[in-house]
Amino acid sequence: MQLLAECGTIDLFSDQPPFAPALATDWLFGPARGKMFGILECLRPGGTTTFLYAFSGQYKGCWLVRGWVPPLFDVDAFLALSGAVEPRIKALSRQIDRDGGGEKWLALRKERLHLSRQLMEDLHSLYHLTNFRGKTATLRDVFLGETGIPTGTGDCCAPKLLNFAARHRLRPIGLSEFYWGRENPSGTRQHASLSGSCKEKCMPILGFMLCGLDELEDGCQS
Repeated sequence: MQLLAECGTIDLFSDQPPFAPALATDWLFGPARGKMFGILECLRPGGTTTFLYAFSGQYKGCWLVRGWVPPLFDVDAFLALSGAVEPRIKALSRQIDRDGGGEKWLALRKERLHLSRQLMEDLHSLYHLTNFRGKTATLRDVFLGETGIPTGTGDCCAPKLLNFAARHRLRPIGLSEFYWGRENPSGTRQHASLSGSCKEKCMPILGFMLCGLDELEDGCQS
């Protein structure tokens, strides 16, 4: 928190200034509101300590930022898939706004809903989660819930951090997540406040992701 306040950027791991303007933190205090950040303390094989850092979702359109753990999917594949379908969805939305009713309007809404649902399913298939027993599965395979997978599942800090730790033979020993920026619309997230992992998106997948953690000693086994 102190570094974010002093530097005004998440570009904290570059060799030298100037910092990338797109990574500044001032926009978190505007209409876009704030974002969750997380830090995971880990033990390397052998017992030395290291720290991992994550932000939720993407940062002003960036999924990959130096020094921060990556998402649970291949970014190029994600962008290719969403880039091929989202323009069609947006075009349907514009046409729906113009038509304003009737059978054609209903048909367009049905088509947009189908495309949106199919895109979400296809994107979820790109998420690959690894646990501490070395097992990897897709988001759809591990999600435990009676309803559909909420949008943004797997993009929170905790899943990103635990996935990176499991894949790099690191043993987590402490996790902190905090909110930075203007409070969210519901008022449940306040600037510089600590928070636990969310029940709707994280809890249904953390059981799988933590599997095997209690069996580790100084670090993940190869």
